[in-house]
Amino acid sequence: MVMGQALYGPAMTVVFFSLNARLQGENSTEIVAHLKRDLLPTMLNGVMYWPVCDFITFRFIPVHLQPLVSNSFSYLWTIYMTYMASLEKAETAS
Repeated sequence: MVMGQALYGPAMTVVFFSLNARLQGENSTEIVAHLKRDLLPTMLNGVMYWPVCDFITFRFIPVHLQPLVSNSFSYLWTIYMTYMASLEKAETAS
């Protein structure tokens, strides 16, 4: 769990935000501004969200249903990430 929060989570969040912004036509400066604005709040929300999800999944859900529940939590997280990525463009320093 610690490895996921410390390594995988930040890396995948940066990739998600960067690729999403690039596909929307943002340049490198705008992408960096977007990451500076949204990366930390998203990571902090992830640190609060995933431990609760893991606790619920491994404590209360039967083993044969754990993948379904875990994927459901992932789906909700993806909705949140998409919301964060769709916020207005960040201000760039001129």
